Amino acid sequence: MNGKIRSFFAKPVVKPLAALLLMAVAMTFLSDKFATADNIFNVLRQVSVNLCISVGMTMVILTGGIDLSVGSILALSGAVAAGLTRNGLAVGGVFVGFTFWGGILAALLTGAILGAFNGLMVTRFKVPPFVATLGMMTIARGLTMLYTGGFPITGLSNAFRFLGTGWFLGVPMPVWVAAVIILFFAFYMKKTPTGRYIYAIGGNQRASLLSGIRVDRIILLVYTLAGVLSAVAGLLVTARLDSAQPNAGAGYELDAIAAVVIGGTSLSGGRGSIAGTVVGALIIGILNNGLVLLDVSPFWQQVIKGFVILGAVIIDKFSSKNQY
Repeated sequence: MNGKIRSFFAKPVVKPLAALLLMAVAMTFLSDKFATADNIFNVLRQVSVNLCISVGMTMVILTGGIDLSVGSILALSGAVAAGLTRNGLAVGGVFVGFTFWGGILAALLTGAILGAFNGLMVTRFKVPPFVATLGMMTIARGLTMLYTGGFPITGLSNAFRFLGTGWFLGVPMPVWVAAVIILFFAFYMKKTPTGRYIYAIGGNQRASLLSGIRVDRIILLVYTLAGVLSAVAGLLVTARLDSAQPNAGAGYELDAIAAVVIGGTSLSGGRGSIAGTVVGALIIGILNNGLVLLDVSPFWQQVIKGFVILGAVIIDKFSSKNQY
């Protein structure tokens, strides 16, 4: 029995979960608006976007990589969906209209192509992930500005708006979307061979290669999935705002990386979980919400979040040393 208890508390997700509970209790006492139903749903709706990105970021970091382009991919994918459903596409003098579902598929395809490009840069051309995705961050942001002309795309359909502002069974639609993604990828990472390969590659890429794992193919898949999930987040943001903003997603990569690291995923790869990332994203969401409710200056909010991220990285380093 004592062994089981020690094993439970040794899990990486336990520390961030304890921090989440303490933070929630503290915010409840500090602000009478925090524990209201409206505020809780507001937090969950905001966290849903970060969760979609963070799940993809978790897989990337588990392989020992990083993706700085997720915010820009979010913006371009959302702009493509909004632009096509609103204005259609002229091809060779022929006008092609897009339905709501057509716009969604176009956005997901955009995210997949940009994510796959990142993966090819990392695997085929051996560009360091930091540099490859930094380049894509700039490329995708520039393409978004070119596509939108620097102006928002507004006037979206009711079906599109429902994706971001609608409710189903008393729960906001973005929360449903995030929940489906979390459940699917939690199963995918734990119960499928590909999921286990992702952990193996992050633990020791050379050993994985020698054991017959197609490392480059798995890494390419991971970056592609990260792009698709960023596109999903882009759809949620665009639908909630009822417009595609050219600067959407700016800085979102930092919140995603913070959620992953705070959730116990090691930046060196090979250790972490989707469940931990969910807890990390909730911590970031509650922290953002609580600081606003407490009327903390936006400048100090950035300072506090920076220290939280640094603290999580320091804890990760100490935990890694203790394991070895």
